[in-house]
Amino acid sequence: MTEDLFRGDAYLQTCEARVVRIDDSGIVLDRTVFYPLAGGQAGDSGALQLADGREVTIADTRKAKDAEGQPTGEIVHLPAPDQAELIASLQPGDTVTARIDWTRRHKLMRFHTATHLLCHLVPQPVNGCSITPEYARLDFHMTEPLDKEALTAGLARLIDAAHPLVVGAITDAELDANPALVKSMSVQPPRGTGTVRTIRIGGEVEGEAQIDFQPCGGTHVANTSEIGAVVVTKIEKKSANSRRVVLGWAA
Repeated sequence: MTEDLFRGDAYLQTCEARVVRIDDSGIVLDRTVFYPLAGGQAGDSGALQLADGREVTIADTRKAKDAEGQPTGEIVHLPAPDQAELIASLQPGDTVTARIDWTRRHKLMRFHTATHLLCHLVPQPVNGCSITPEYARLDFHMTEPLDKEALTAGLARLIDAAHPLVVGAITDAELDANPALVKSMSVQPPRGTGTVRTIRIGGEVEGEAQIDFQPCGGTHVANTSEIGAVVVTKIEKKSANSRRVVLGWAA
């Protein structure tokens, strides 16, 4: 099991960690700040600094899976293809400093929070999601047309309002009693500990409207104002019952 430090603090950029295993799949640590590909959000990249100061470049991060393809609880750091010589000097038990590419991660955090605002503006089930450093997209299960300019203006209003974001948790039983909290039709929130991590935007201060509340295991900014200027770059009709909304950074 890899301790996922990013769950408690998305702004944590480095940590000391111990090498648990090295194999063809990658490098497993006992704890990490690297977010693995999940819930539509891309995995982190960065580096593992060795005791002698040399660094193993990490190109991607994934969840380890067993023979049946089920997640095991371990997080695998995937080295860049040219890192074989450095990896050969690593041994289980070695201590490394894990450091994410913060500029890239922060873009992912900003876009991920922006997609939650989009769920508020388009209150329809989500049947597809992709969050990268350069764009984000949500596919909504719906037939009605959407207006690109209206959605861009709505996002700007919610971002400028500087709504705080709060990470919380509900029990599995509470989620089972209110399944409508899950906006995604294709991705279920992480379970297994008895509680499910939640993201709440707005509604924490008396009199403030709640913007969004849903289970989510991804990384987010602390306030909507931190997202910055984003725009709806494209709206596509993917099928008779699906509308894709693509977000990008404002020029």
